[in-house]
Order: sequence, then C-alpha cells, then structure tokens
Amino acid sequence: MKKTMTFAEWRQLLRSRKMLVPMLAILFIPVLYAGMFLWAFWDPYAQLDSLPVAVVNMDEGAELEGEQLALGNELVDKLLESKDFDFQKVSKEQAEKGLKNQDYYIAIEIPDNFSAHATSLLDENPEKLTILYKPNEGYNFLSAQIGETAMEKIRAEVNKNVTATYAEQLFDSITKMGDGFGDAAEGAGKLYDGTNELANGADDLKGYLETLASSTVTLKEGTDSLAKGADKAAKGANDLNKGIGTLASGAAELHQGAQKATAGATDLQTGIANYTAAVNQLKSSYAQIGQKEVEFGSAVGTLHEKSGALQGAASKLTDGAQNVNAGISNLSEQLAPILATLPEEQQSGLKAALSQLQQGSAEVAGGMKELSSGTAALHEGAAQLNGAAGQLRDGHAQALAGLNKLSESSPQLTGGAKALADGNTALSTGLAQLSKGANDAKAGAGSLASGLNELSSGSGTLNEGTGTLASKSKELADGSSKLTDGVHELKDGTQTLQDKLAEANETAGKVHANDSTYDMAAAPVDVDKEGINHVPNYGTGFAPYFLSLGLFVGALLVSIVFPLVEPAIRPTGAFRWMASKVSVLAVVGLIQALVAVAVIKWGLGLETENFGLFVLTAIITSYTFIAIVQMLVSIFSDAGRFIAILVLILQLTTSAGTFPLELIPEPLQVFNTLLPMTYSVQAFKAAISTGDIAHLWASNGVLLGFIVVCLLITFGYFALVFHKRYSKETTVEA
Repeated sequence: MKKTMTFAEWRQLLRSRKMLVPMLAILFIPVLYAGMFLWAFWDPYAQLDSLPVAVVNMDEGAELEGEQLALGNELVDKLLESKDFDFQKVSKEQAEKGLKNQDYYIAIEIPDNFSAHATSLLDENPEKLTILYKPNEGYNFLSAQIGETAMEKIRAEVNKNVTATYAEQLFDSITKMGDGFGDAAEGAGKLYDGTNELANGADDLKGYLETLASSTVTLKEGTDSLAKGADKAAKGANDLNKGIGTLASGAAELHQGAQKATAGATDLQTGIANYTAAVNQLKSSYAQIGQKEVEFGSAVGTLHEKSGALQGAASKLTDGAQNVNAGISNLSEQLAPILATLPEEQQSGLKAALSQLQQGSAEVAGGMKELSSGTAALHEGAAQLNGAAGQLRDGHAQALAGLNKLSESSPQLTGGAKALADGNTALSTGLAQLSKGANDAKAGAGSLASGLNELSSGSGTLNEGTGTLASKSKELADGSSKLTDGVHELKDGTQTLQDKLAEANETAGKVHANDSTYDMAAAPVDVDKEGINHVPNYGTGFAPYFLSLGLFVGALLVSIVFPLVEPAIRPTGAFRWMASKVSVLAVVGLIQALVAVAVIKWGLGLETENFGLFVLTAIITSYTFIAIVQMLVSIFSDAGRFIAILVLILQLTTSAGTFPLELIPEPLQVFNTLLPMTYSVQAFKAAISTGDIAHLWASNGVLLGFIVVCLLITFGYFALVFHKRYSKETTVEA
C-alpha cells in the first residue's frame, strides 16, 4: 500500500499539466533568486571606471623656493590617468549643473588656493590643503560611500606629493648645511688661534690689575680727610646763608609795609580833603532844606485847616443825599395808589422811572457817605503830617549845628594827614636801602654756601668713588683671574668645536638624497594586506545569504503549486500519507539545490573551499526550509504561508548575511540563534570561504535538528487528521 500512495502522488503530478509545469518552473526559482542577485552584485567595483565623476580644477598655482607649483594640475592628470572612475574635467558651472541633472554621481572641486596652502608649511599659521567633495547622495547613496573611500586615497596621494616636495627641500638644506659645517670648522680654527692670543693677554692684564688694586687703597685714605673738611665748611656757610636770608626777608617785608603806610597816608590826606568839601556842601544844603521846611510846614497847616472844612461839607452832603433817598421812597409809596389807576403802559413807565430814581438816590447817598469818610481820614492825616513836619524842622536844626562844628575842625585834620604822609615817605626810602643791602648780602652768602656744598658733595663723591675704585679694583683683579681661567676654557672649547664641526661636515657629506629617498620621507609606511579566508568579490561574500534566500523562496512557491495535505487517493495510514508527500518534496528540494549549485558554481564561477560539503549544505538547507514551510502550511494552510513569509523577513534581517550581527538593532539580535537561515549562512561560509569543517557540521547539525522537529510535528498533524477523517472508514472496510 505504501508504494501505491507514493505512486499515486507521482502519477497525479506527472499526468496533471497544471501541476507539472508550475512544479518544473519552481525548480528554477532558487537559482533565479540567488543567481540573479549574485550576478548583479558579483563584482561591482570592477565597473567603477563607468561611474561618471566631475573634476573641477580652479588652482592658481604658487611659488616655492623659486619653483612654480601646480598641484591642482598634477592631481587632475593623475585622476584622469588612474581610471578608478570615469573622471571628467569640467568647469564649476558644468559640474553643478551635472549634479542637479544627475549626469554625475560625484563632483571633486580643487580650490584656487590649493597650491598656495601647500607652501605655507613653514609659516606661523600654516593652512591645510582642502579638496571639496560633493556627492549626489540622493541619486545613489552607495556611490557616495564608494566616493568617500576614493577621496581617502586621493588625500593620501596629495599628502605624499606635498611631503615629497618638502623632503626634497629638506635634504637640499642638509647638503647646504654640511657645506656650512665645513666653513664653520675653518672659522673655529681661526677662533682657536684668537683665543690663544687672548689667553696670553689675559695673563698680562691680571698682573696690571693687581698693581692697580694696591694703589687705590692709598688714594682712598687721602680723599677721606678732604671729604671731612669740606663737610664742616659747607655746614658753616649754610648757617650764615640762613641768617642773612632771614634778615633780607624781614627787611623786604618792612619795606613793603612802609610803602603801604605811605600810600595809606596819601589816601587819608585826599579823603580828608574830600570829606571837608563834602561837609561844607552838606552845611549849605541843610540851610536850604531848613528854609523849605518852613514853607512846607505852612502849607501843611493850610491843608489841615481846609480838610476840616471839607469834612463838614461832606457830612452835610451825606445827610442831604440820605434825605433825598428817603423822600423818593415816600414818594414812591404815595404814588402807588395813583399808579394803580393808570393804564398799564404808563404804570410800567412810571414805575421804572421811580425805580431808577430811587436806585440813583441810593447810590448818591452811598457815595456821599464814602466821601465823608474819606474827608475825615484826610483831615486826620493832615493833622499827623503837620506834627511830623514840626519834628523834621527840629531834627534838621540839630544836624545843621553839628555840621558847623565839623566844618570848623576840618583844617586841623588836613594838616595832620599831610604830616603823616611826609613821614611815611621818608621811612619807605630808608627801608628800601636796607632791603637792597640785605639782598646783596644774601646773594653772597648763598653763593658761598652753594660753592661749599658743591665742594662737600664733590669730596663725598670723590671719597665714595675712590672707595668704589678700591673695592672694584680688587674685584677686577679677582675677576681677571676668572677671566684668565675662562679664556683657557674657551681655548679648549674652540678646539672641541672645530673637531665636532669637522665631524658634522663629514656626516652631512654622506647624505645623498634621490627620488626614492623623497618617497620614503613622504610615505615611510606601507600596508601589506595578509587576509585570512580570502573572499575575492562581492558575489562570493553574498553567496551564502542569497542562496539561502533563494532556497527559502523556492520552498514557499512549492507550497503554492503542490498540495501539501490533500492526498491523491484515500489514505490508508498517517505515515504512508505523509511519506507520499515527503517523497515529492524531497525530489523537488534536491533538484532545486543541485540546479542552484550548478549555476552558481559553473555559471558564475564561484570558488569553494570544499565543493562536496557545499553541495551537501545546499541540500540540507533546501530540505530544512521545505520541512518548515510544509509544517506551517499543513497545519495553518494559507495563514501558514503568511507565517512563513514573516519568518523569512526576520531571517533576512537577523541572519548576519550582510552586515555583522553587532551592527543590527539589539532587539533583533535575539532572533539570530532562533531561526534556521543563521545556520545555513554560517554553513555556506564555511564550505565556500573559511573551510572550518567543525563549524560547518555544527551549523548543519542544527539544520538537521530543524528538519527532524518539523517532520515530527508534521507527522503528528497527519496522524491527528487521519484519525479524525479516515480511521473509521478503514476499520469498516476491514
């Protein structure tokens, strides 16, 4: 019966064109996935010479040590010769336009100060050489990353060229320095001869200075006595100068006082004369005032008399005005009955007239009353003025008597002031003569004191100088001994200098620089790459990843074309039922793996460390993915395919087939050890590149474990379904 179910499955597959054709197409799905991806990415760096890159050179060049530098032109020539990219020399405007139009992936711009900065190494503030790198990352990000790697190579090349230029100048300077050492050695020989003669002169100088030191001691003793005598004479002259100065100062002050007294006496005499004249004028004025006061008093009396009469008349007028006002009021009252009988127009006119008449009489009475009050005040004021005029006449009479006495004594006052002025003039003349004599004496005493002070100061300075001379002569004698020792040491040093300069000249002469030397100085370090488990290209590196991806996609598509659960005939047992499905899947998985291996190996030229284990790993990987997909689709049907796609997505991101595991987000790293593609990628890497057999079998062992577990779970599902659907029918038939 087992052969019958398996035969039935194969017969159904081979006879059904709708199933057979898709199944045959599915056999090539893994190789289409893996082969196409690997073919596309097999060696992209081999096509870099087709990647258009714009080069803009704006370098204006510079001069270094009399030589013209044009590093920009040199760099452009090397780029065009390198063929690393499709370098195209264009203008700045063309480059910017080409980047915007996506004609260029990258633009390299060499600024106008490129060579000028290369000459600034020895400046106080050297400037670095700058190359502007403009990638069009939006056009293609990877091209920008590749361009950055190329820019590092360009930077290294420019550094090498600049360093080589400076190294050439450095070695030229060393050669010139060697010649200078030779000249310096000859000069050191002449210096040695000079220091020899200097040593002899220093010995003679030492003897002379010792004699000078002993002579200055005697000179010091004589200047001590001279300094003491000069100090005493200067002190006496200073005291005399102070006394005469005090006398001259007093005489000058006394003369100034006498001059002021003379001037005061003259002013006093003039003032007294003016005073006497003023008294006489005042006396005459007071006589006139007295006469006018008599007339004024008479007028005031008349005013007083007339104001009294005016007051009486005003009182009478006031009484009359009040009587008139009272009469008008009575008249108005008496006319009231009569007015009442008149027509209204006449009544109104008469009433208005009476009202105006009454108001005017009231105002006249009020004014006359105020006039009466004013005349009374005028009469009283005139009385007071009359009294004051009498008092003023008495006071002026007394003042006139005093002025008469002053006028009589004025001649005596004028004579005394004249005598005082004459005496002060004579005193001022005598004091002027005294002040002049005191000043002459002061000047003489000052000259004497100044001379003696200068003598004292000079003798002190002389004494100090001789002391210093004696002290310094001794120090000079001692120093001459040190000078002599130093000159002898200088003599020995110049001999050593001559020898060392000769050695330096000989050493510098051995330096013979050439282009190799300049290259060594510019780039002293080379890096030799000694790779482990060499991977020749991108295709070889990505083969484990893309081959695993293709085999998993092939397993998914098999589940769409081939019914993984539905039997070709009625099952007779769970194991036979599952075995009939597995037989077809095993053949399909085997063919998929062998076709993919054959195309990648011989079609793309993949090199492997162990081809046999590579084929075995491909078969195990294919069976593992088919077993997983069979389990998921058998149990969950279409939902199982969706789960399988999710598993594929997780495997693509966590299998470390492209970037290292440590570079992916940490939460995703958890799935790395849980999913089968991690182990298929590791096994393929061992078979293709590393040759680590132990690691290969460990990874394949995990994949075999996935196969066994998935098959057991799938068999359990088949047994459960068989028990529910077909076990009763089988029992009845039996």
